[in-house]
Amino acid sequence: MPRKYLRQIDSKLNRTKLSDHKKALFILHDQLNLSVWPDWVQKEKPLLIFMESRQKGEEIPHHKTKAVYVLSSMRHFALECAEKGYPVLYYSANGHFDDGLTEVLSDFDGNLWYMTPSEWDTRERLKKVAEQFPDKVNEIANTFFLADAKQWKEKIAPGYRMEYFYREMRKETGYLMDGNTPEGGEWNYDDQNRESLPKGHTIPKIKTFQPDEITSEVMEMVEEYFPDSFGELQNFQFAVNREQALELLEQFIVERLDQFGPYEDALKTGDHKLFHSQLSIYLNNGLLLPREVCERAIEAYEKGNTRLNSVEGFIRQIIGWREYIRIYYEAMMPDVRDANHFNFNNHLPEMYWTGKTELKCMEESLRPVIKEAYSHHIQRLMILSNFSNLTETDPRELNRWFWLAYADAYEWVELPNVLGMSTFADGGVLASKPYVSGGNYINKMSDYCKNCEYSVTKKTGEKACPFNYLYWNFVDKQRDTFNNSGRVNFMVNMFDNKKSDEEKKAIRESSDTFLRNLKRMEESV
Repeated sequence: MPRKYLRQIDSKLNRTKLSDHKKALFILHDQLNLSVWPDWVQKEKPLLIFMESRQKGEEIPHHKTKAVYVLSSMRHFALECAEKGYPVLYYSANGHFDDGLTEVLSDFDGNLWYMTPSEWDTRERLKKVAEQFPDKVNEIANTFFLADAKQWKEKIAPGYRMEYFYREMRKETGYLMDGNTPEGGEWNYDDQNRESLPKGHTIPKIKTFQPDEITSEVMEMVEEYFPDSFGELQNFQFAVNREQALELLEQFIVERLDQFGPYEDALKTGDHKLFHSQLSIYLNNGLLLPREVCERAIEAYEKGNTRLNSVEGFIRQIIGWREYIRIYYEAMMPDVRDANHFNFNNHLPEMYWTGKTELKCMEESLRPVIKEAYSHHIQRLMILSNFSNLTETDPRELNRWFWLAYADAYEWVELPNVLGMSTFADGGVLASKPYVSGGNYINKMSDYCKNCEYSVTKKTGEKACPFNYLYWNFVDKQRDTFNNSGRVNFMVNMFDNKKSDEEKKAIRESSDTFLRNLKRMEESV
């Protein structure tokens, strides 16, 4: 990759030579924190090697905003390390990063360490580099997570749910524990966290950051090198360094954590953040660490500044869900990439790429993804993934879309959520039921339906909410899966015994018409 878009890096980094060093670390774009490395790293300040790869950027048309965030945050981190006294070499490669690293190692007489990558393909590439230079390359276990995957991954199987893991993690960390019992007497306060947002409720705005010189340079590069990639770029406002990320953590704790719990499932027209932290973006590349985020939230609770159900729900997302799906990924890869329990083979609907649809809930959920590479978890799970399943879309195409569309999406985190949780593609290893619903759920949790072209009160027909008849069509067609799940098997009985023959016919006809007319991509992108 030409260095014309490394002006800020080249002008601010001290020139250093490989021959001047005997120890080096290879720093990946999602490992931007040296405090979790062994103590000798901070004491000895070895050479740090960073590598940008144009080929990696071309493999998947990642959202332009995501590409800018990944590259800008890595560049900022490299410069911060240099300011702290670390010698830094920052490379830009036309090929893949392992090609560039191989060239470096051919000229390097010392030893290089790398931390186990969180993503499978990167891990496999670095293993091959290590095999080529066995006397030079050393691997360090990944310490960006709280749980040791080796300790847990053998437990991943149908029936071992996140809740079991979460309780063990609570005991192991001591978070929100009163001796051997959970704070407040309950492990889970989800029943208090399903409120819809009251009309006129005040929602604090999340602080944003305007692009600086480094980010602007990356934006210029992304627009030139990846002009056809997904999404828009003009709304880039993410934090790109640790100082900014810590500001956002503190703002969330002070202004939004207390109301996060009750409204974590709520949906509102024109606001895709509500009381969500939006901190996963920074947790997933190391600018923030899970332990410090959890402990700051617990501190707020102990000081009486936030309610228990909110802090418990937030902690559960990090030490429960986030850690659990990472272990699932370690246990299930690489075969899980091909999971397709329902054997759906339809291409992803065109609206996922364009955002154009008369379905208000889909429009509201897709707009922020296209503009900002973000939407919160209920939009992801109960609208975008739900619609994909109800329209019999190949879950592997949805998985690829999530991977490229979201700024916080790395394969280890999005694949379990899509193929395990939201589409049930793994057949029930991760989730106990398919996460599908009709329009009533969306209407209960949002204000979307009142502004929609379709009527949520109509069950079938041209102007009926498609989620209504598509849901029952799904139950009818996938009855074996529903019957095998103790949580939702009653839905088949409701369809068979509560729906008249006329209603069943109308459901099938409405579904067939909608699916037949649904515009889809002609081929996977």
